Amino acid sequence: MTASTSASLPERAKVLEPAVQMTGVSKRFGAVLANDDVSLSVRAGTVHGIVGENGAGKSTLMSVLYGFYAADSGQIAVFGQPAAIRHADDAIALGIGMVHQHFMLVDTLSALDNVMLGAEPHWLLPRAQRQVRVRLDALMLSTGLKVDLDALVQDLSVGDRQRLEILKALYRGARILILDEPTAVLTPQETEQLFDVLRVLRDQGSTILLITHKLKEVMRLCDDVTVMRGGRVVQELPIAQASVEALALAMVGRKVHMGRVEGPARAAPGDALLTATGISVRDGLGVQRLADLNLTLRAGEIVGVAGVSGNGQSELLDVLSGLLRPDSGSLRVGGQSFSAQAWLEPHAARALGVAHVPEDRHARALVMAFGAWESAVLGYDGLTDYNHHGWMAHGRMRSATLAMMTRFDVRPANVELLSSKFSGGNQQKLVLARELGQAPRVLLVGQPTRGVDIGAIEFIYERLRALRDAGCTVLLVSSELDEILALSDRVIVMNQGRVMGDLPIAECTEAKLGLLMTGVSA
Repeated sequence: MTASTSASLPERAKVLEPAVQMTGVSKRFGAVLANDDVSLSVRAGTVHGIVGENGAGKSTLMSVLYGFYAADSGQIAVFGQPAAIRHADDAIALGIGMVHQHFMLVDTLSALDNVMLGAEPHWLLPRAQRQVRVRLDALMLSTGLKVDLDALVQDLSVGDRQRLEILKALYRGARILILDEPTAVLTPQETEQLFDVLRVLRDQGSTILLITHKLKEVMRLCDDVTVMRGGRVVQELPIAQASVEALALAMVGRKVHMGRVEGPARAAPGDALLTATGISVRDGLGVQRLADLNLTLRAGEIVGVAGVSGNGQSELLDVLSGLLRPDSGSLRVGGQSFSAQAWLEPHAARALGVAHVPEDRHARALVMAFGAWESAVLGYDGLTDYNHHGWMAHGRMRSATLAMMTRFDVRPANVELLSSKFSGGNQQKLVLARELGQAPRVLLVGQPTRGVDIGAIEFIYERLRALRDAGCTVLLVSSELDEILALSDRVIVMNQGRVMGDLPIAECTEAKLGLLMTGVSA
């Protein structure tokens, strides 16, 4: 969104009461003051960005507005009227809807049934379904949101699930829509589709609050932006007066360097630490996910994997980490060889110095009901440091976790806090601390900065580069081309399970990688 956006806003946005007015809102969780006397004003009919580091209080503030949490103090007004919001039902009744970063959908129900769950217009199910379908068809036509209403949620793409969540909020009458990190799991194409929908909704009079870490998206889409740091609002201004650099400075309190680091010429990569040959995988439906793929990872290099989501990158990580056995192919790592008939197991991978940071930290990397210290030793609890005469040494595990949290700046540094209670970025840093803490020879990392703030991204980049410079090899799967270009020494591009190109970073441009990602040979 250009700096001229504010001038083109509908006239009504300039004369109406603010859609949301929060004054002096505070919220404490034990010793943690998540929101400290926060005031926020959101103009009606605008897209308002809320940015800040992980743990800055953004999601807590929006959860107070949506009724997930009750504020300890402060007042809220909605469209000029005082509002007592103690529960989500109160917020919904006021026309407030929220789409969470991790979707609140029932996988085994259809899209249609998910929308009407808890809001059925009639006690007869077939009649209720017909009525809801009519309303949803009208909503999809007017907004551009398109979802197969008869499909099971488990069969929908991530983009479709997000559109369904927005439809669900609109069906319940939302005029104010809160989106928490909406593009964190979307492809670039899905992001553009979402932005088109949000612009339509804004032009139709909806007010949208956008929690995000992606400052370029804030500049493109938002009309106003609020910056939070340490539970307080430190800046609120029209987007016409903002810049990526100034917002980053306000968020972190210092200059942040995100681009490629140019230094002295680096030595050529060393010996091959992992070699995969002829890897092929078909899924349960017989769809080819990896097709005769060859890959060599050498000491002292970061190899980026670029590609539109769903083109085999996830299966590649799973195969190399031992989570998925291929139909054919071979692997050599740590001086040992494996065939499709006798494939690498995850525990053996760790023993050989292969660490894995999964793409989905909730499903694959953490147990959300575990304390931080338990999640921090997952997969490594058999280490001598964590055992005493065959018994798990919980004290040592807690001490090691505290050291990890300090080294990787995990906030708060509370080893007993449930994994689910940390912000997404701090969950990610906890996983990275665990996997990098054993000085792996091979690091397989998927979407390392998904849902992570700009300061933490810089920190993660530094850690990955340091690991490479220490002689490790890093395989980096990311949906962010900027990230691939900033970190990689070499880039392979995947399309439909095949390697379309293997390029040194000096030959990589967004245009060239984009063509390869669509299957067009360079």
